Amino acid sequence: MSAADFERAGDHLRLLGRWTVAELSSLELRTRNLQPEAWQQIDAQALEAIDSAGALLLSQRFLGAGSPDLSTMREPDRRLLALVRQAPIKVVKDPPQPSGLLPMLARMGQALHEFQSQFLLLLSFSGEVLTVCARVVSGRQRMRWTATIHHMERTGLDAVPIVCLLSFLVGAVVAFLGATVLKDFGASVFTVELVCFSFLREFGVLLTAILLAGRSGSAFTAELGTMRAREEIDAIRALGLDPIELLVLPRLIALLVMLPLLSFLAMISGILGGALVGTMALDISTGQFLTRLQEAAEMRHFLVGMIKAPVFAVLIALVGCLEGLKVRGSAESVGRHTTSAVVQSIFLVILIDALFAILFMELDV
Repeated sequence: MSAADFERAGDHLRLLGRWTVAELSSLELRTRNLQPEAWQQIDAQALEAIDSAGALLLSQRFLGAGSPDLSTMREPDRRLLALVRQAPIKVVKDPPQPSGLLPMLARMGQALHEFQSQFLLLLSFSGEVLTVCARVVSGRQRMRWTATIHHMERTGLDAVPIVCLLSFLVGAVVAFLGATVLKDFGASVFTVELVCFSFLREFGVLLTAILLAGRSGSAFTAELGTMRAREEIDAIRALGLDPIELLVLPRLIALLVMLPLLSFLAMISGILGGALVGTMALDISTGQFLTRLQEAAEMRHFLVGMIKAPVFAVLIALVGCLEGLKVRGSAESVGRHTTSAVVQSIFLVILIDALFAILFMELDV
């Protein structure tokens, strides 16, 4: 079996080999810039086979608008070539992307509209969850404690190592950076206050929320999205059960309980990381560190951090579950909504944290 080839002899063209899709790669490269010539006769006696791909290449690269003698070509091959030459060849090009100020404003408007739609959808979903919570409290619906304990273990206990390790390392980094700046002013000892304030008020709860947004929020979306794609949620509704009661509320309660506890562990781990750096690299004794920590660690700083934890937990759980319920029947949709859940959760966590910071600054807390 020979590959497709050709030979020129004056105004005669001789076709050789198999002009099939499997054999045309090298011939297509060789004839890419070839201009069609006015062939008088095409000798196809050595042509072993031709398919629609070969006929299309022969028509485009060799024949053009000419009408050579094809008497040596087999009748089925002539009919195939005639059919290919008669068929209109449409080249589909991507429409040019609009540029300029007006298209940019249009894209901005579309993005704002999508943001508004997503915000209203999140508010509506929050109302549905609050309604189910009220029914559970009033006894009209039941609380799924087994599922809640299961999700508390997955979102809380399983996340303790990564939360503590990351907070410990960030605490050490904050202590190093603080000591580098404060050393120029002869105030390296105030690194204790810096680590204490930063982790009690901000870093402890913020790092925990971001970690759980990427870990648990994405898991909620993937789990509910897969159930949605497999029509399991439709089956739950067909059985007369409420998906929010069965799937959303246990995850919400689990995160609402575990995120404050993990935030507390993150605060302790971050302070321990700063203490390790202070005692080993900054010549701050353990007793001096503990004394200054006792003076700096006021209850109001701890409460400022812990107040944020339930808010972040509710946001992460609602966004993760909502994006999972929005999945529409494909693995690509599950991946897209999982990514969207993580991005939205982290964005909302940082936004709400900034609003809390402004509020506490105005209240002088």
